[in-house]
Amino acid sequence: MANPIPVNENKENRIENEEKKTPIFTIEILKIIKEAQQQHGLRHNDYQRYRGYCSRRIRRLRKVMHLQQGDRRNFRKKNITEANLTDERALYIPLMLAERAWSYAMQLRVEANTEPRKKFHLVSRLRKAATYALQLQKLCESDKFDARTQLETQAYVAWCEGMLHFELQEWKPAIENLKKAQMIYEKLASALNEEDAILYRNKYEELEPSLRYCAYNIGNETDVNQLLHLRNQAQGDLLVTLDALMAQTRDSLSEVNWRNRTVPVKNTRVRTFLLANRDFDGMLDKCSTLAEKNDSLEQHLMDCKDAMHAIRDDLKTEQKLDGASTAVASSLQYLHTYLSFIRLERSIQRNLLLIENALENENKPGSLGSKKLQDITRLYEILIQNIIEQQQLPGLEDDKEFQENLNIKAKAYKAFRCYYIGQSLSTFHRWKDTMAMYERALLHASSILKQVDGDLKMRLGDLINVIESSKYSAHAQSVLEQDNEEQFNSLKNSKLLKLPLAKRLDEYFEDPSILGKDPNVIKLPPEMEEIPCKPMFFDVALNYIKLPTFKKIPAPSNSVNKEGISGFVKGLWGWGGKK
Repeated sequence: MANPIPVNENKENRIENEEKKTPIFTIEILKIIKEAQQQHGLRHNDYQRYRGYCSRRIRRLRKVMHLQQGDRRNFRKKNITEANLTDERALYIPLMLAERAWSYAMQLRVEANTEPRKKFHLVSRLRKAATYALQLQKLCESDKFDARTQLETQAYVAWCEGMLHFELQEWKPAIENLKKAQMIYEKLASALNEEDAILYRNKYEELEPSLRYCAYNIGNETDVNQLLHLRNQAQGDLLVTLDALMAQTRDSLSEVNWRNRTVPVKNTRVRTFLLANRDFDGMLDKCSTLAEKNDSLEQHLMDCKDAMHAIRDDLKTEQKLDGASTAVASSLQYLHTYLSFIRLERSIQRNLLLIENALENENKPGSLGSKKLQDITRLYEILIQNIIEQQQLPGLEDDKEFQENLNIKAKAYKAFRCYYIGQSLSTFHRWKDTMAMYERALLHASSILKQVDGDLKMRLGDLINVIESSKYSAHAQSVLEQDNEEQFNSLKNSKLLKLPLAKRLDEYFEDPSILGKDPNVIKLPPEMEEIPCKPMFFDVALNYIKLPTFKKIPAPSNSVNKEGISGFVKGLWGWGGKK
């Protein structure tokens, strides 16, 4: 096993890094809230039903995560801290607490029309909702949550505080917070795919009436314009922070843009793999040996297969659901195609590394034997097969540019394959076949040399130069062997001429003496040869042999009858005797 220590060290380091790496959670807060509200009462403005649902869900979450606040007799308060963030469900508890307080406030708003004293309780519940929202925002500032979750919590906190100031008729703080929430939702809608952006655009439009009402109550147009335009010097820090978070949101691979199409990435395992794949080339460059690179590629391919399996599971789940969205299924299928393309690309990269490893001793004379040349040819066959599989990926059959690029790569690898086939044939001294393979390799390489760039173009240029020299070398070897063959045949023919035709029937050569007056066909008289003799008589001597006669020896007279009295009786009356 080559270089066992670096490979093992690489595995141990990778395991340690995976253990130290903190999980990155994505919580789609607005989507979670809207789905819960639509399914539990708010479709009919039943705020009491929604408040009951929030209480039940908080109880279930605390029970599952073992965060119960005491028992029936004693109460011990347990807040959610960063130590509880090993599971993303811990974040749902402050979210549901804020939603429960907000739904109670909305219920009290309806009842306050007839009971004005409930107005104070309404404001108290909104303050409570804003407090829980701030607690949610502090938890999301941890490194365990991505930029999208942080943006959504900021928008949620701004909306809760805006609704509180709106109820207190504090119009300036209300319009500032509501406009901040609206701007974040607008930016999120622009950063996400079309399917997810609809929800954020609808929320953006819901805030418009409240903003206009706040502007109406402020009255002064100068103050309104100053509050509405947040891109001023006083609030420049907020915009810088938002822009930085938006850049992180785009980089968190919540969506994939490939071949002029954008698809969302909702599965955590797939998102983690795509983030690792984006930085994989840089990590591969840090590996010092080919063995370490090969080991890293093997592990990366295994992760890719796991991500593809996760996509297939999601696709089966979507197909089982009644009324499943065709757009969602199409996005998952396209994402599976993208992962398949990555797997094939990494397989090609691994095979190129194996070829590089096989050719690392190429400068040494006689280092490339027939077996190694056949192994290299087989690796290039696998490369070409991988490219054919890429061309057959679903959804890319009509992409002419994609297909053309793959055809160019296939021709390049065919040129290398033909060259190494010729090298392998040269070890068997099949020079005509070798020159034919060199010509074909030269044809493939010359036809695409101007269409490729980068490292592949340089390698093809070197290949053309090598083929030119190898072709002349093969031709010279062919001529030398042809001369040697003619010399050998002349010596052989001179020996055959001395033999008669009957002795050389299995060897063909042109013998002009056969057509002459004294052809050497057979030697007369023929030479005496020893042959096996056929027997004329059978061996019948045994019929005349007299064998000795054998006489029966009588029993001795003094022998005692072992049968006793019973035998005597049987013989006396004539029964029971031996027949």
